[in-house]
Amino acid sequence: MTRDNYSFKKHQKELTRKKKAEEKKQRKLEKKAMEDKGPLALSDGNCAPEGGDSGQVSGEDASVV
Repeated sequence: MTRDNYSFKKHQKELTRKKKAEEKKQRKLEKKAMEDKGPLALSDGNCAPEGGDSGQVSGEDASVV
């Protein structure tokens, strides 16, 4: 009777676990990219101006005004 090659099974299990972890990481990155991209698009197809719409002026711009 042959013996099981446990080290091979362990290696295959580790590879599967790493592959699943990498796929999960990619899904999270894609989801984050979609969330970051989403609010910038307006309904008319134009993009919102960068830098936010808080209305506050940054430190170096405040000295110019």
